[in-house]
Amino acid sequence: MTKRQLKLGLVPTGVGGPGDSNRWLDTDIPLDASVNIDWYIDVVRQAEAAKFDLVFIVDSQFITANSPPHYLNRLEPLTLLSALAVATKHIGLVGTLTTSYNDPFNLARRFASLDLISKGRAGWNVVTSGDAGTAGNFSQPDHFDYDTRYRRAVEFLDVARGLWSSWEEGALVRDRATGQFLDADKLHRLDHDGEFFQVVGPLNLQRSPQGEPVIFQAGDSDQGRDLGATIADAIFTHAATIEQGQAFYADLKGRAARQGRNPDEIVILPGFSVTVGDSDAHAKDIERHYRQLDQSFDQALAEFGRPFGWHDFRQYDPDAFFPVGALEHAKNSFYTQAKKVTDLAVQQGLTLRQAVEKARAGRGSPFVGSAETVANEIQRWFEGRALDGLNVHLGHPSQFKRFVEEVVPILQARGLFRTDYEADTLRGNLGLSIPASRHQQAPARRDAA
Repeated sequence: MTKRQLKLGLVPTGVGGPGDSNRWLDTDIPLDASVNIDWYIDVVRQAEAAKFDLVFIVDSQFITANSPPHYLNRLEPLTLLSALAVATKHIGLVGTLTTSYNDPFNLARRFASLDLISKGRAGWNVVTSGDAGTAGNFSQPDHFDYDTRYRRAVEFLDVARGLWSSWEEGALVRDRATGQFLDADKLHRLDHDGEFFQVVGPLNLQRSPQGEPVIFQAGDSDQGRDLGATIADAIFTHAATIEQGQAFYADLKGRAARQGRNPDEIVILPGFSVTVGDSDAHAKDIERHYRQLDQSFDQALAEFGRPFGWHDFRQYDPDAFFPVGALEHAKNSFYTQAKKVTDLAVQQGLTLRQAVEKARAGRGSPFVGSAETVANEIQRWFEGRALDGLNVHLGHPSQFKRFVEEVVPILQARGLFRTDYEADTLRGNLGLSIPASRHQQAPARRDAA
């Protein structure tokens, strides 16, 4: 059996994502980092030199003036990843695209294109769009309700995977001697007729060296976890403590096993910031400094409404009891996250100010200390089955540099992390098998369009 090894992803959020309203003030970050392709190429090449598995590009399609700086002005994921594909050779290229406001054929073709351009390094983070305001950008009167979003996502992915299976191995003959370009018996229509989509197919693009893009998913509700256990090759998540990480890990892998899947074929990758100092005390000072610098209370209060459908909490007295009724605004947004915040406020009798401060404190990381301390804690989480790897939030460039130069070599010396890439594809480096075309073992039939 192949030895289990730690996986590493990079999450670059340029001038500042959630909780980092003032990161752009760091003079190590270009003022236009979130739309600067040279900046992206530089940081992703740093990750590739450190043998990271992937870069993960987060995305959404609705903003308000209170959105984080990176969200206000950022490149579209597949366009960005296509540029990174030709600037790198090994690192996986993962992008977030929604099933709520896309068409399966178009998205399947775009991801298949990225997969071919990168020679098998594409990954798709499947989301259902939590920002309810997105509907207004796509000519829709209302956002899909929770259950509809997840049913649509399951059917959407089934269609996409069906399209990626249009071509059997050897369908493209390309024989100049005989003049045969295509073996039509190995090209298959889809003829899907479902609740949300009617797609004929076949896809006008061949399979990549890894078969099809790696599927990532992030969702903490019961529907989200079931979706991940059903469809995903890898899971993005969050955990504040090792116990939370272990509980999520066991639950998700258990759900996958109950569906007849091999739990080892799902990679759990929670996201974390990492702070490295000359000593543990120095690292804590650095983390405290950045936490105070990167977002004021007023900025945090303005951003606090996002999971509640961008409800404006600035209308309330911050020192009065938390406004429980605000949860109504989260019904078609990030409801699970909003309910956790509300339930905690009720249980602990929190004021709005206290709830905001607790949310800010919850963004802290367990990986803070000297390089040795951080490596020890990563090893503890990995060996304790709280994660299979971690997505490192880039944050301040000086901290990412310390992580790759000081922490990664310790993990490598302990045999926990690779010293070189094992494969040419993202699937290969994550230790995942290549999915067979749905028609590979089927009797040949002449049904191409």
